[in-house]
Amino acid sequence: MESPWHATAPPTRPRPRGEGQWALGYTEPLNPAEVAKKENDGLDVYDRIVNLYAKKGFASIWPSDLRNRFRWYGLYTQRPETDGYLMMRIRIPGGILTSEQLDEIGRISETFGRDVADVTDRQNIQLHWIRIEDVPEIWDRLEAVGLSTTEACGDTPRNILGCPLAGIDATEIVDASAVLAEASARLVGDPAFSNLPRKFKISISGCEHGCAQHEINDIGLVGARHPSGDAGFDLWVGGGLSTNPMFARRLGAFISPDQVVDAVIGITEIFRDWGYRRARNRARLKFLMRDWGPERFREMLEKQIGFALRDLPEPVPSEVAGIEHLGVWPQRDGLRYVGFAPRAGRISGHQLRTIADLARRYGEGRIRTTTQQKMVILDVPEASVEQLVGDLERQDLPVRATAWRRGTMACTGIEFCKLAIVETKGRAEELFRYLERHLPGFEEDIRINVNGCPNSCARYQTADIGLMGCQIPQRTWVTDAHGDQVQEVRKVEGFLVHLGGHLGRDLGLGRKVRGVKVPASEIGPYVGTLVRRFRRQRSEGESFASFIARLTDAQLAEFGSKPEFPSAPPPPIALAEVRA
Repeated sequence: MESPWHATAPPTRPRPRGEGQWALGYTEPLNPAEVAKKENDGLDVYDRIVNLYAKKGFASIWPSDLRNRFRWYGLYTQRPETDGYLMMRIRIPGGILTSEQLDEIGRISETFGRDVADVTDRQNIQLHWIRIEDVPEIWDRLEAVGLSTTEACGDTPRNILGCPLAGIDATEIVDASAVLAEASARLVGDPAFSNLPRKFKISISGCEHGCAQHEINDIGLVGARHPSGDAGFDLWVGGGLSTNPMFARRLGAFISPDQVVDAVIGITEIFRDWGYRRARNRARLKFLMRDWGPERFREMLEKQIGFALRDLPEPVPSEVAGIEHLGVWPQRDGLRYVGFAPRAGRISGHQLRTIADLARRYGEGRIRTTTQQKMVILDVPEASVEQLVGDLERQDLPVRATAWRRGTMACTGIEFCKLAIVETKGRAEELFRYLERHLPGFEEDIRINVNGCPNSCARYQTADIGLMGCQIPQRTWVTDAHGDQVQEVRKVEGFLVHLGGHLGRDLGLGRKVRGVKVPASEIGPYVGTLVRRFRRQRSEGESFASFIARLTDAQLAEFGSKPEFPSAPPPPIALAEVRA
């Protein structure tokens, strides 16, 4: 189906501005981003990158391409933009990688990206320090191993999430890997879907643990059984976080495996044609769902795909939401999978190459990334497990990671991201190292998500402890030019705090702790105090989220005050030294 830019004739008489919905004939762009997309489709920038910008350099790039269309090929300018370096996001549908692919990513990172990479919470791998002159060669090398950066960003269908154990886990309801791959192939690179109102996130998982966060994606398909006994998916639509967080809504519809691609395409078409294009801050599908409701949305979907969907009673939510996939666990074929934890998602190119080599040596060369910034090697014979565990440990990739390391993740942060206002990767590592020292032996699952801005790339609203970057005014006395003592106000890095967020059973967003801003250098003592008081005051068997839910706002603000732990040392700067 062609894009309405090509298929819909202009209206014969002026129409009210409305929300800019194409289906109602409002095809005139209502903001600069929509103007840029109408002037030139994001997919068209490929030829200019290869034939113009890569040959003439960073200074030759059109501003409208650099700040907009580059995203259609997974490229963002890196902080500071004047340096001329790019961040590149590699699309990895379902987190499925071969050792050959991971080895090539590692080599590219070493050759072109100063040996720095990030495993993201959307199962991508991001590279940094990329020069525009090197992009065509990088693309050629990725394409040679079956990888791509196409539509890893932009107003497009982003990387589709899946369970890292699809086809492996003996307890999964249905293997979603084939339908996920088919949906990705149908959507990515098709001009019919390259101009959506905003970014569009999809999750397709057949497991029973909700590990692909169906509740917070635009489309969430999670494994479910129909009362007839058929295995398929429960359909959720309209989730998203950022500054207006909303959970997806169940449509009460059962999607059989052979209906998945039709449903995904149908919902994408509805979003394209009916989504709001007037204001960027309310252009996500969640706003359309809020206004329509699940009943009307299901009615429109059935009309779009041309057949009725079977009803599905609400399944019992999983007790365990977002399982980490860390440690050593059995596969359905008797082999083992081994999951391990990078440092809050940060990893190096040479580590990626080592992981690829270990996957070949101990398994069959199959690797997965997870939605918790972790990685998994599949197909390991039981007799080889401990050797692999030791080899990973020597690479600072622990399989039996502490609760603090496995429960902490972070977005890219101010080191590379233009939107971030605080450091995140280094702060997250400082935090889990601090907690390992001061709360050793702690084994409960408490998730700590560190975010550099309100956009929630690290999902701070759904963590037990969500830390969102902010600037805190700090007053100090200084001596002026006349020798007088005067007060000086300067901004220091800090974090706003959200507590008790969780997915799965009784899902809920974290509660903002009003009036509390924690200096970045003190997040270790603050979090340590939270955990110690939780353990002291909770009821038997009570989870952190349940404990937080019963506190008043005043109790919540008091909960982490007057830290009981020593101040943290200055933050590590090892990662920042890469820039120098």
